[in-house]
Amino acid sequence: MRRSDLGRPFHGVRTRPDDDDKDEEDEDPYSRQARERLNRIRACAPRLREGQFLCKESAAALWQAPLPLAVKDGIAVRGDLLPVHVGAFGTAPLMRTAGVIGHRARVETTSIRLLDGIPVASPTSTWASLGTLPLIDLVALGDYFCRVWREGPGRPDAGRPPLATRDQFRLAIGSGRRVGIVRLREAVELIREDSWSPRESALRCVIVFAGLPEPALNYDVYDARGRFLGCVDLAYPERRIAIEYHGILHHARYARDVERIAALRAAGWTVIEVTAALFADEGELLRRIRRALRG
Repeated sequence: MRRSDLGRPFHGVRTRPDDDDKDEEDEDPYSRQARERLNRIRACAPRLREGQFLCKESAAALWQAPLPLAVKDGIAVRGDLLPVHVGAFGTAPLMRTAGVIGHRARVETTSIRLLDGIPVASPTSTWASLGTLPLIDLVALGDYFCRVWREGPGRPDAGRPPLATRDQFRLAIGSGRRVGIVRLREAVELIREDSWSPRESALRCVIVFAGLPEPALNYDVYDARGRFLGCVDLAYPERRIAIEYHGILHHARYARDVERIAALRAAGWTVIEVTAALFADEGELLRRIRRALRG
C-alpha cells in the first residue's frame, strides 16, 4: 500500500499503475475523457457505504452513456480530474471527501441497480436527473438508453433489450420535482430508438430544429438486385438521399467508407458527407441538405 508507483485517487484507495494513465494512440477526446472518468469512478466505488450509490454524470459514465465533453479554456479536461457524484438515501451519510460531490436522493424519484457489483442509479433515474444538460446532449443520452437493437446485415447484438424506454422516462419525470423539467419534457419527445451515436443524434436535432423533415436513422440500403450496399446514418429513402457523419478519427475506416459511398452513388443515391468542419458550419450543412431535398 505504500509503494510509490501506486495511484492514490481517494483516501484509503490505491490503484495499479496500469489502471491510471493509458495513453491510447488514435483515441479521440471523448473516448479518452470517458475512459479516465470511468477509471476514477471505479476507484471510488470501494468507498461506497450502505445507502450510497453512483448518480448523475457518474452513473451515466458507468452505464457507458455519451456525455458532453467537459472542457476548460477550450481544452478537454482530464477525466480523472472530474468529480464523482454519489447519492445517498434517507439517513445514509453523504460522502464527504475530495473529488466527490454528495447528493441527497429520494426513493420516490430514484431507483437503483447493481452494475458490475456497484450500486448505481438506473438508466431511467440517471437520465431524469440530468435536466441541466443542453437539450441536444440530453436527447443523445436518451437515444443511447432507448436504442433498440434491431435485426439487420452486420448489426451487433440484435434483440438485446434497450436499457430504458421513452415511456419509462415519461413516468420518471412525472414522479416528483425535477431540475430542468421543461427541458426534460421537450427532450423525451425528441428521443428515438435507432440512433447509434451522439453525433448522429446531434445531427438529427440540427436538421429537425431547422424545420426540415426528420430523416430515417441507420437505414439499410439495397441495390436493384437486392444486394446490401450499406447502412447509412441518416436517410430520406423516398428521395434516395443519405447523410453520413464522419467522426473525428474517421481515417481508421476511410478506405471501407470510400467504397461504400461510391456504391451508394452508383446506385443513384445522393450522399452528403458531414465532417466535423461541416457540422460546425450549420448554415452550409443545412443548405446542402435543402439543395438535395429540392432535387
